[in-house]
Amino acid sequence: MGTPKRRLAVLSSHLLPTGPAPCSSSSGVSASFCAQQRLSHSQESGHENDCVFCKIIRGESPAVKLYEYDTCLCILDTNPLSLGHSLIVPKSHFSCLDATPPSVVAAMCAKVPLISNAIMKATDADSFNLLVNNGAAAGQVIFHTHIHIIPRKARDCLWTSEVTVAYLLSYSLQAKLKERSINVWSFSRV
Repeated sequence: MGTPKRRLAVLSSHLLPTGPAPCSSSSGVSASFCAQQRLSHSQESGHENDCVFCKIIRGESPAVKLYEYDTCLCILDTNPLSLGHSLIVPKSHFSCLDATPPSVVAAMCAKVPLISNAIMKATDADSFNLLVNNGAAAGQVIFHTHIHIIPRKARDCLWTSEVTVAYLLSYSLQAKLKERSINVWSFSRV
């Protein structure tokens, strides 16, 4: 696909666009393995036919493509938890991680350092979460294996546990100030 600087420039242009949004009729995703596997409706099981990721891979649904490899594709999440939240998706349909061949999982994971570093540079993130929701009880909503890369910044309080810790620290500080007879709320009320 080109040099690392070129890849970063492509990622940056998708994550931090400066011009008008791309035309909605152009998905930016080329047809690939899923498109080649497409069967007639009478032969199709229905899972791949209705799968949003398979539609993106076949070029039937729009997506912002950040990176493409022979076995996988990286796209921006349409419901991001943070700027640059991306998904690495295999080009073949596997409903969950358990059903995904180890060689495909390895190919997806092998791209994590390259993609995550480019996303972190493009979004000025400090770090990232790598996440797989495997099965309904774990929060999987789209039953096509995918890996989330979620860029993070210090004290962004993205997860509930971090918000709870921040709240507890705030409550603790408030209690200490109260012990010293300092009214915290008097500073914020005018």
